[in-house]
Amino acid sequence: MGTGDKINVFPSRMILTVMKTRLKGAQKGHSLLKKKSDALTLKFRATLKKIIENKTVMGDVMKAVYFSLAEAAYAAGDISQTVIQNADKAQNKIKFTKDNVAGVQLTNFTMHSEGSDVYQLTGLGKGGMTVSRCKETAQKAIKLLIELASLQTAFITLDEAIKITNRRVNGIEYVIIPRFENTIAYIVEELDERDREEFYRLKKVQDKKKIIREKQKQFLEEYLKKEEAEEAGASKRAEPRNLLETEHDPDIMF
Repeated sequence: MGTGDKINVFPSRMILTVMKTRLKGAQKGHSLLKKKSDALTLKFRATLKKIIENKTVMGDVMKAVYFSLAEAAYAAGDISQTVIQNADKAQNKIKFTKDNVAGVQLTNFTMHSEGSDVYQLTGLGKGGMTVSRCKETAQKAIKLLIELASLQTAFITLDEAIKITNRRVNGIEYVIIPRFENTIAYIVEELDERDREEFYRLKKVQDKKKIIREKQKQFLEEYLKKEEAEEAGASKRAEPRNLLETEHDPDIMF
């Protein structure tokens, strides 16, 4: 019998066909999941590379933001109260979109602006150019932060998807496929053993039939010989007298 973990089934030709079909399906599924894992890993590495690049750029951008904010505060004075007073409705908003990567939905954040710029008159008295430059630098930092958040979210999602896919791939490769293969080997071995037993049984039946035919032939030959002998003896005893043949009768004495 086949060794290893196998499915408890009754060995038959039909079950063998079913097991082969299921094995083929498992191998196909393993191949597809392997390709999915490779695609996710490729996207994961590209995302990680972008995160490292964005974080490197983010340090320089935030440094520029604080520097431009200090310049604006020096040129235009304290503008924080003006910013707080004009903060009525969010001008920059974030939209959520979905990207499909090998069946995995990745959330993508994009920023868009609505309405007019409520801070366009800020710094009109003095330091207007410095304030505008500070605002542009801050806008750039916000876009970079949103892109970095999108990349970080995709990074976490891809990491979980890769772990789940790899577990499935390993489960199919090291558990399901060997189980099907062991079951098929067990069924084939049982069917071969059954065929050998059937062949041995048929051979014994043929041998017995051969012996019976030989005995019947021998008995028939002996019977025919006996019949011929009996017919020959009977023909000698019952041979008729020839009337044309002259025979000397013995003399009769009175």
